[in-house]
Amino acid sequence: MEPLTWTGNMGDVLDPILGISAAALVVTSVLAIALSFVTASDRITVNPDGTVAAQPGLSGLATRAQGWAVWAVVATVVAYIVTGMVVGWQGGGIVGGMARAFTPVWISLALLFAASYAYRRRLGLYGKLFDSSIGMVGFGLVMFWVFTALWAGVFDLIYMHDPLSQVSGMKNEVPGSPLSGAEAGQYPYYLLGGDNLARDVFSRMVLGSTIVMQIAPLATLFAFMVGITLGLPAGYYGGRLDTGLSFLANLILAFPVILLFYLLVTPEIVQTGLPNYMALVLFLFPLIFVGVLINSRYRTQPATRNLYLGIAMAVGLLLYFSLVMDQTAPKPLFRVWPGFLDLFDVSGQVLIVFVSVVFVNSPTVFRIVRGLTLDIKTRDYVAAAQTRGETPWYIMLWEILPNARGPLIVDFCLRIGYTTILLGTLGFFGLGLPPESPDWGTTINDGRRLLSVYPHPAIAPALALLSLVLGLNLLADGLREESLRD
Repeated sequence: MEPLTWTGNMGDVLDPILGISAAALVVTSVLAIALSFVTASDRITVNPDGTVAAQPGLSGLATRAQGWAVWAVVATVVAYIVTGMVVGWQGGGIVGGMARAFTPVWISLALLFAASYAYRRRLGLYGKLFDSSIGMVGFGLVMFWVFTALWAGVFDLIYMHDPLSQVSGMKNEVPGSPLSGAEAGQYPYYLLGGDNLARDVFSRMVLGSTIVMQIAPLATLFAFMVGITLGLPAGYYGGRLDTGLSFLANLILAFPVILLFYLLVTPEIVQTGLPNYMALVLFLFPLIFVGVLINSRYRTQPATRNLYLGIAMAVGLLLYFSLVMDQTAPKPLFRVWPGFLDLFDVSGQVLIVFVSVVFVNSPTVFRIVRGLTLDIKTRDYVAAAQTRGETPWYIMLWEILPNARGPLIVDFCLRIGYTTILLGTLGFFGLGLPPESPDWGTTINDGRRLLSVYPHPAIAPALALLSLVLGLNLLADGLREESLRD
């Protein structure tokens, strides 16, 4: 079989259109920037009847042309995707093969965007996100990798080959190389080439997204629960509690983040059992947060409160012990939980990375929540709640926290991006996750050794990491823009 080209037969039509659209976008962008320093975007004129009308000037026309060029580029990219889904690698080359591989993701994205846009007026801040073009682009990039992780990690779709298997003769093969000795029913190409161990780069890039999506959002969520649980009382009560917690947070923040990560995941620290003991403490905070939340909300309805609290604590404790207890650990402390109640097992290396992310991010979240609480507790509606006789935790969770949601949601998106970069950095240094792991950092590290000769094994996961972090940043910008309009 012949090696695949990037766009195959569909490139005969779409490649020139994409080139023209991209050139038009560059020209209009440069022109719009240049004219913005010279002329106003709109020219204001007064009609004879006294009304005011705005007519587009040269700068305004250039800006509108830039918008049309953007839509032309977007339409061409969509045409590549749709055509590739239909013809696959047979007529669409590498791009067509990848477009067909991501078919479940495209369908999921189309359904999500259609439903969200149709009901956007009923969805609060999430619905308002679709009024921001920047937010929509960021949301699309993030959800692309979320759906990729879901379809690849849960349903074993999208990737064509075993990400850990080695195929003889495919070492460092370029993108589009035919699979040597392909059997019937086996995908006949390495779409993005092979790495230095003859593994499929495309499949490793896809499965690497599942590792990022398993760790980064959940670890950030746990860090927020720790930071909120400690930051609210520190800002609300002040005094010695605030001084003590702020000192501990500043003490942790005094260490460089990368150095702190490096110390926590080194084998010498892991052998002491310190990360496991940290997990026992840090993973209690979600239980505390949920318990206090339910108790403060239903404090005037004891029967309902006790029912909800009992269900939440039973489920929470079951998940907590399944998460922190390792049945194979040599230390008795981590074998006290009965094996038949252990719902799932988390590998020791993943748990260590997870705990490290929570521990490093929690102090920063604490300081943000504390600062917001110090500001919001002086508002009139907080004074009104105090006058009504509400409990402090009710005021913190149901008066202060909802009014701090805007900055916290934005920081949550940004912090997932920071965590993704940190995970990639750990993998690049060969720390935390197993060496054969397909996570993006490890894959980039494996490919960098031959970067000047075979750049494709490192470029593919690097672009995946870049697109996810870019999407999270754009999503945060869109959420910030919309939250300021509330």
